[in-house]
Amino acid sequence: MSISSDAPPKNELRAAALARRDALDPQQRAGAAVAMAARMPPLDITSSTVVAGYAPIRSEIDPVPLMQSLARQGAALAMPAISRPDAALAFRAWKQGAALVPGAFGISEPSATAAEVVPDIVLVPLVAFDRAGHRIGYGAGYYDRTLEALRRHKTLVAIGLAFTVQEIPQVPALPHDVRLDYVLTETDLFDFRSL
Repeated sequence: MSISSDAPPKNELRAAALARRDALDPQQRAGAAVAMAARMPPLDITSSTVVAGYAPIRSEIDPVPLMQSLARQGAALAMPAISRPDAALAFRAWKQGAALVPGAFGISEPSATAAEVVPDIVLVPLVAFDRAGHRIGYGAGYYDRTLEALRRHKTLVAIGLAFTVQEIPQVPALPHDVRLDYVLTETDLFDFRSL
């Protein structure tokens, strides 16, 4: 993918997308999370499927309605945990209603006593996305490292979750940036598997 020399840098795109996301009111956010749950891609969910969600921070779209829908289909749920700043995320088993504890950076995660699991589907938070399957996160690279590490060992489906207002024309992707399989918003499902 070539990036035009006049493309805004990631920090500028990140700030603008965060401002649009932050401007959504709480009712819009809640409605979008429910609408998003109804747009799940047609995936084969079985009792052995592990779906990793996340505890939303800042103004991220809430994945819990989607996670509840997947659990009703038989999926086991998990949440990420940060072990070290430069490492891939670990995933720990989580059931709806189970307490989360503050982890690194104050982000809620399952207790360290929860079983570590390897997800089949990862629901990925993001700041901005484009129609080529690229995303902008907060800049620490956790999900890029994690998806790359997981995909070395197994087939994995990565689904970015976002509000429609987070779409941008083009993410200035770098070689280490990992492409998503899908992006799911309250109004659309984008499939990038054939790109």
